[in-house]
Amino acid sequence: MASLPSLSDIQSSASNLDSPLASTLSVLFEHSPILVSTLEPQLHAILKSTPLSSYTQLVDMSLEEIFKWDIPNQSEFISGHPRIGENSNLSKLSAKEQGALGVKPTPPEVIARLAHLNALYEARFPGLRYITFVNGRSRAAIAEEMEGVLGLEHSLSPDQPNVETIKPIERTDAEWLSELRRAVEDVGRVAKSRLGSLGVA
Repeated sequence: MASLPSLSDIQSSASNLDSPLASTLSVLFEHSPILVSTLEPQLHAILKSTPLSSYTQLVDMSLEEIFKWDIPNQSEFISGHPRIGENSNLSKLSAKEQGALGVKPTPPEVIARLAHLNALYEARFPGLRYITFVNGRSRAAIAEEMEGVLGLEHSLSPDQPNVETIKPIERTDAEWLSELRRAVEDVGRVAKSRLGSLGVA
C-alpha cells in the first residue's frame, strides 16, 4: 500500500516533478500530468506562507485551486482518474476502492455493462469521465447509478442503447458544468477516503 511523505517534508521541499508534494498529490488524486505541472507549483507557492497542519487541509487547498482552473484544465484533471470498472492500470488504492481486489469478483456482464456505460457517458458529456465516490459499493450498484445519471432503464446489455443515439451536451451547458463540478467534488471525497485507508488525516 502507498504511504505519504511527512507534512514537514511536503512543506519544506523544493517544487519539482518528484517532490514530496507531487508524490502525495499522485497518491491522493491519481497521477496525471496536470497535477505535477500545474497544481504542484500552485500549492508550493501557497505553502511558502501557509503552515500545513494536516493532509485533509492539503486536499481542501487542492480542491480550492482546482476550482479556480479553467474548464479544460478541470476536465483534464478528471481524466486522470481511471474509468469505473477498469481492471488494468489501476493503482492499488483505486483497485481496492473499485472492488477489483475483492474475494468475490465482479461478474463479466457487469464489467461489460460498465464499459458500455462509460462510453455512453463520455458521448453525452464530451471531455468528462464518470467519477463517483464508490465508498464500498459494488460495481453493479455503480452501474445502476450511471444508468440513473443517463436516464436509462436498468439493463445488463453490453451494447444498448447504441452510443450513436446519444446526443452530446455542450460544454457551456449548465448540466455539463454541473457534472464537472460533481466529479471534482467526488475526487476530493475519494482523496479524503484514501487518507482514512492510509491511516492519516
